[in-house]
Amino acid sequence: MKKLLLFFLIISANIGLGQKQSEKVIVITLDGMRWQEVFEGIDSALLAEKKYTKDSAGLAKQFWHIDVKERRKKLFPFLWGTIAAQGQLLGNRQYGNNVDNANPYKFSYPGYNEIFTGYPDTLVNSNDKRWNLNTNVLEFLNTQPEHRGNIAAFATWDVFPYILNKQRSGIYINADADSLLFPQPELKLINEMQYLTTRPIGVRPDIFTYFAAREYLKAYKPDVLYIAFDETDDFAHAGLYDQYIKAAHAEDRMIADLWNIVQADPVYRGKTTLIITTDHGRGDIRKDDWRHHGQKIKEAGEIWIAALGSGVPAKGEIKQPGQLYQKQVAATIAQLLGKKFVANHPIADAIKF
Repeated sequence: MKKLLLFFLIISANIGLGQKQSEKVIVITLDGMRWQEVFEGIDSALLAEKKYTKDSAGLAKQFWHIDVKERRKKLFPFLWGTIAAQGQLLGNRQYGNNVDNANPYKFSYPGYNEIFTGYPDTLVNSNDKRWNLNTNVLEFLNTQPEHRGNIAAFATWDVFPYILNKQRSGIYINADADSLLFPQPELKLINEMQYLTTRPIGVRPDIFTYFAAREYLKAYKPDVLYIAFDETDDFAHAGLYDQYIKAAHAEDRMIADLWNIVQADPVYRGKTTLIITTDHGRGDIRKDDWRHHGQKIKEAGEIWIAALGSGVPAKGEIKQPGQLYQKQVAATIAQLLGKKFVANHPIADAIKF
């Protein structure tokens, strides 16, 4: 009898380890980052097209390899070095492993609404600065006593205060050139620099968004941190494939830097889940459509998700056919923290990693 009891205790412990709950969640988005580059690396056709790539030889030297696995690792060393070994990558359509927008519009505000509300609301159909009427998972978590005041978002795009409804949600949102009014010298310096830098994409560069989020995490230890990068989308719209690729590579390096900080901090180490995704895809069948997205471009609804840390078994690149949707991310964030996201609108089921 004692041996039987011990057996069930061991089994229960192992089940518990396999379903380990997170205490912290970090969400990062790369705006308009195509699954094609994530899973296949730099595109040879766009690399060779002079109207999109000014220095093809230089870009090829840095990112090209004949083997697709080496090529994608050159572009995204953290995704394919760390997450592929310790987490999961979903959305390689070459295997029928599909991740898609559920909203029909396939551009930014509807995509971010879908990510954080779990509801692909057809009334959210523009990028205008309008207060989002839907409840997002970050504000839901901010109503929970154990997380109240410990949710923060840092974004390059200045529409995020509206997407996440800053006036209603009560979460800390810093977007574009919002002042960083904190006592830490590091945050004061970043605040000064963001006002003095050039703005090639019209808003502050992603590096300032990243450093602001990083130093905030170090100082205030939020339970949920969201970082929204933007340069990949802006350089794509401008037709600058070389800059799109370099921005994606830089964002991968920033994510790696943040994960290293998390692993060195006992508040986060072993207790944190990282989710990385995008708001929409881009064209590919017609190569010139790589610059664009929206309802008229079928492939623009094709996205991807990467996950790492607590609650995410190390399965690497998922090659089994399957279908996931962007709308499942919101409930997943809550579930990782042991919560069921509820709102006054429909919410899709969480992802089962």
